[in-house]
Amino acid sequence: MATDTDTAAARSETSLSARTAPGGGWWRSAWTLPAVRWATAATVLFLAGLVVHLSGGPTWVYWSLFLACYGAGGWEPGWAGLQELRNKRLDVDLLMVAAAIGAASIGQVLDGGLLIVIFATSGALEAVATKRTEDSVRGLLDLAPDTATRIATVNAAGSMEETVQVALLDVGDVVLVRPGERIGADGTVLGGAGEVDQATITGEPMPVDKTAGDEVFAGTLNCTGALRIRVDHPAAESVVARIAGLVEEAARTKAKTQLFIEKMEQRYSIGMVAATVALFVIPLLLGQPVTPTLLRAMTFMIVASPCAVVLATMPPLLAAIANAGRHGVLVKSAVVMEQLGATTQVAIDKTGTLTRGTPHLAEIRLLDDISFTRDEVLAIAASAEHPSEHPLAAAVVSAARIAGLTLAPVEAFTATAGLGVTATIDGRQVQIGAPSTLLTSSTGRHQAARSAIAELQETGATAVVVLIDRAPVAILGIVDQLRPEAGAAVQRLTHLTGKPPLLLTGDNAATAGQVAAAVGITSVHAELLPDGKVAAVRELQAAGERVTVIGDGINDAPALAAAHAGIAMGGAGSDLTLQTADAVVVRDDLTTIPAVIALSRRARRVVTANLLIAATFITVLVIWDLAGHLPLPLGVAGHEGSTVIVGLNGLRLLRNAAWNRATNQNG
Repeated sequence: MATDTDTAAARSETSLSARTAPGGGWWRSAWTLPAVRWATAATVLFLAGLVVHLSGGPTWVYWSLFLACYGAGGWEPGWAGLQELRNKRLDVDLLMVAAAIGAASIGQVLDGGLLIVIFATSGALEAVATKRTEDSVRGLLDLAPDTATRIATVNAAGSMEETVQVALLDVGDVVLVRPGERIGADGTVLGGAGEVDQATITGEPMPVDKTAGDEVFAGTLNCTGALRIRVDHPAAESVVARIAGLVEEAARTKAKTQLFIEKMEQRYSIGMVAATVALFVIPLLLGQPVTPTLLRAMTFMIVASPCAVVLATMPPLLAAIANAGRHGVLVKSAVVMEQLGATTQVAIDKTGTLTRGTPHLAEIRLLDDISFTRDEVLAIAASAEHPSEHPLAAAVVSAARIAGLTLAPVEAFTATAGLGVTATIDGRQVQIGAPSTLLTSSTGRHQAARSAIAELQETGATAVVVLIDRAPVAILGIVDQLRPEAGAAVQRLTHLTGKPPLLLTGDNAATAGQVAAAVGITSVHAELLPDGKVAAVRELQAAGERVTVIGDGINDAPALAAAHAGIAMGGAGSDLTLQTADAVVVRDDLTTIPAVIALSRRARRVVTANLLIAATFITVLVIWDLAGHLPLPLGVAGHEGSTVIVGLNGLRLLRNAAWNRATNQNG
C-alpha cells in the first residue's frame, strides 16, 4: 500500500512534470529560439554522419553530413565570436569553430563535429534558461488583477462604484475588494473585515485576519468578507512589482558565472592562436615548404585544442547532474553543479520548505468538567467546519476523516469573516473560531480556555476555540506541519558547511523561533518581505559567504536569484520560483539537498584531477611537436587517448555508489 509520503512524492513529480512537459508548450517555446534550432540541426546531422561512418558507408556521405553539422552548429557561435572580435575580444566559441575547421582540414572531421555539437548544445541550453526566466518574471505581474472597483464620491450624500484599470489608481483612492477577488494595490484597510491569503508575498501558510488599519498587498487573495482599502502605492511600486524587479535586477547584476576552465579562455585562446600562426608563418619566412609547415601547425592546433580540457570539465558535472536527477534533484546546468559545491552558508525558508505549507491539526485540548470525549469534540467540530472553505476548517475535517469519524449533518451554517463559523448539529449550537471574539467572559471556562490557548501559542500553534451551546469545551491547536526529515537535513547541512543554516521567513517571530528550535537552527530572520530576504543574502555575501538559498514561494524568488545558488522545492513551488532556481527538488525530500552539495564537491575534485591529466597530455604533445617531430597519427592518438581517459573518469559519477557516498557524507 502506498504511504502518504509516496503519494505526496508522486503528486509532486506529476505537478512538476505538468509544468515542464513538452506538451505544455515548453518545447514549442524553446523552438522559437534560433540557438535551439541550430543546435538541434547540428546534433541530428552529426549523429547521421556518425552512423554512416561507423557502418562503413561512403566517405563523401559522412563527410557531407559532418560538414553540414559544422555549418549548422558553428554558424551561431562563429558569428558571435566575430562580433566579439570587433570589440577586441577573442571568444572561445570562435576558437572552437577554428579548431573544428582545422581538424577537418587534416582529415579529423569527426573530432571537429563533436566539438561543434558540444558548444552549440551548451549555447542553446543557456538561451532556453534565459527565456524561461524572463517569461516567468512577466507572468508574475499577472498575480495583480488588471482592474479594481474604485469607490468614487459623488456628493456628501453618497458615492458610486466604478471599474478602473489598476495602473490608473492614484495614491489615496479607495477600492472595494469582495470575497474571492485579488487585491489590486498595496494599501490600508479602511473598513470591513476579512481573511486574506498573502502566502505569495509573505509565505505565511494560513490566511490572515484583516480589519481597519491593517496593511494589505497587491496580488493577495481576499478569502472572506468585503474590504474597503485606501491605495498607498501606485501599481509600479507595489510589493509584487518589486518582486519582479528584484528578480530581473539580480539576473542583470549577478556576475556571469563561468566554469573554472572558462575563466582562462582569453589567455588560452590568444596564446593558442598566436602559437599556431607563429608555427605557420615563421618557418615560411625561413624558407620552409608550405605543406609540411601547414601540417605541423594544424597538428599543433589539434593537440593543443581544448577538447580534452572541455571533456575534463563537462562529463563529471553532467554525470553528477544525471545522477542527482535520478534521485529527485534537477540541477539546471554544469555551472550550477560546480557552484553548489562551493557553498559555505545555507539560508532556508520556513513555510513549504522546512514545513509542508498546509495546516495540520496537532492537538485537541479538552477543558475540565465537560461531558464530551476527544473524538466526540473532533466529530462535532469537523461537522461544523465541513461546509467552510477555510484552510483551518480543512485541517479539522481532514483529522476527523483520518480518525475514521462520521460527520453529522448540519442543520444551519453561517461563516463570518474574522470570527469563524456557527452551525446547528443535533439541536446544539456549535461555534468555532478566533478566541479573541468568542471568549467574552473572564471567569470559569472562558478563563481556563485562555490559559490553554496561551500554552498552545507558546508552541507556535494557531489556537481555535470550540463552543457548544455557548460554553467553551475544547481548544484546537493547528500547526504548519514540520517535514519529518527537516531536522536530519539541517544537521547534515551544518556538517557540510561548518555552520547551521539561517532561517529566512515572512512568518511571525514566535512561530519561526519554534520551528527553528525544532530543527536545530539558531539564527532566525522573521517577518521579512521579499526585499528583506534579498538584503539578508546580500549581507552574507558581503561577509564573504557563498550562499545557497532554499525556498518554494514567489516571495523567495528574488533571494533565489540573488544567491550564488538557489534551490526550489518542486512539489508546490510557484512557476517563477521553479524558473528562477538553479536546482529543483522534485520529490520535496530535504535530505537530497546536502546530498547534492556533497556530490557537487566530489565532482569538483574529479574535474581538478581531469584537468591535471588533460594538461599533462597537452603539455607533452605540444613540447614534442615543438621540440621534435610529432607524427600526426601519434598526435591524434595522444589527443584522443587523453579525451577518452578524462571522459571515462568523469562518468564514474553516474554510478549509484556515487550518490550513496554523497548521501552518507557529512563534510
